[in-house]
Amino acid sequence: MLLLKVPIARFVWHDVFASAVVFLVALPLSMGIAIASGVPMEKAASVGLVTAIIGGLVVGPLSGSPLQVSGPAAGLTVMVVDFIQKYGFETLGIIVMIGGLVQIVAGLFRLGPVFRAVSPALIQGMLAGIGVLIFASQFHVMVDDIPPGTGKEFGGILNLWLIPAAVFKGVTEPAHRPAAVIGLLTIAILSLWAALAPKALRLVPAALLGVVAATAATSSFDLDVRYVPVPERLLDAARAPRLADLDALRDIGVWLAGLSLAFVASAESLLTATAADSLQRHAVRTGYNRELIAQGTGNILCGLLNVLPVTGVIVRTSANVMAGARTRLSSFLHGAWILLFVLLLPQLLSMIPVAALAAILVYTGAKLVKVDFAKDLWRQDRIETLVFGVTFAGVVGFDLLTGILLGVGVSLARLVYTFSHLAIRVEKNDTSRFVHMFLDGAATFIRLPRFAGALEEIPPGYDAHIHLGRLTYIDHACLTMLIDWGKNFEAAGGRLHLDRDILHRLFEEQASPSANAT
Repeated sequence: MLLLKVPIARFVWHDVFASAVVFLVALPLSMGIAIASGVPMEKAASVGLVTAIIGGLVVGPLSGSPLQVSGPAAGLTVMVVDFIQKYGFETLGIIVMIGGLVQIVAGLFRLGPVFRAVSPALIQGMLAGIGVLIFASQFHVMVDDIPPGTGKEFGGILNLWLIPAAVFKGVTEPAHRPAAVIGLLTIAILSLWAALAPKALRLVPAALLGVVAATAATSSFDLDVRYVPVPERLLDAARAPRLADLDALRDIGVWLAGLSLAFVASAESLLTATAADSLQRHAVRTGYNRELIAQGTGNILCGLLNVLPVTGVIVRTSANVMAGARTRLSSFLHGAWILLFVLLLPQLLSMIPVAALAAILVYTGAKLVKVDFAKDLWRQDRIETLVFGVTFAGVVGFDLLTGILLGVGVSLARLVYTFSHLAIRVEKNDTSRFVHMFLDGAATFIRLPRFAGALEEIPPGYDAHIHLGRLTYIDHACLTMLIDWGKNFEAAGGRLHLDRDILHRLFEEQASPSANAT
């Protein structure tokens, strides 16, 4: 029995330590993400922290990815801002519940692995666009200003365009200068800690250090900045939708918002779970359908409490794995620590300057734009780079859903092109009476007339070699046509050479024309 207790105790210690690290990462990020999501300022701290608590206490034990940590995510901020502006904060809970219900249904129908088929270029383009929008909006908040694009058409572009004006305010106007100093201090700590932190101390979250330093600076120098407003009882901000709120279900736009939320949140969660699998070897691999059901359950509860949607978060998940977590206990405990903090020490939250949280999100937004990924993609696949660019431009220029749909449209167009493109090159030597035909691409019924026409141009009595080495696919219509043409060609005195082994590979040992094979 002693031999069994020792490793269990060791695992528990690993999980307790990791949960403390994740708690320190999640605390400032949860509040900052709520502010960036357009939640009313007086409710932002409560809403963000309640979502994090649900991500730990509810999603953690149910999760199909034992080491994944869930909570409010920067990747959903742009979408939530749009929902709140269009339908009001009171309707957010309805949208989140619809999203959660869709996730559970998708999990029950075992659609989890389908979300993994989303193009990485589309996901990275989406995240890069979200990163730019977060950076642009929170840059203004970092100088204690209101983002000028809030509630306006092309607001993201307007926020980006007026960043120089925010810099000017932060440098010249006394009302904005203290917040700008706090924001720069926070960003400097985040950047320097990431680059220069000793290996033994890298588990200490940079975001926590930035918030602590910013809070200490504002208190020591009595700076005139905005602070995080905290209600007397943090959990009072969470409430169930009222009967009047259910009228929103008559609006088809609300249902579409829930569907789009389910898609984006599911894709982000399952991609994060996949990343968690690649980072560790201790826990079992992800059960994708179970993960969808867990996320859906969490989002239904978040909707009932009218807080932010929950999803798997890569920053917290990677911190959890790097801190040595072994089981799902770590995720659960991080939610417990946040709950205890909210219940016992809420007054500390009111000492945090809003500029510090905005600075963390400015830094986070910049990190979401992975320039190296785009460069590598350009070298490897220009069409996928187009998917990345179109998605990015759509998210920044229009909205998140439009960007995703544009990216999906380009991906589908590429798929149609791949399955309809067939290059045919013919080399004919009249002296030797030999014809080489090279096929490159997919031979489908769409290209059957052209394929048939090229075959019929081969003179009778010649030797013909049809090269299939670069053929990626041949459907039944083209195969039948090739077989019939081959029989007629040989009956007229010609000799047909086919790469029989390639046909076998393409059609799993289907019969090829009765012709000589080379």
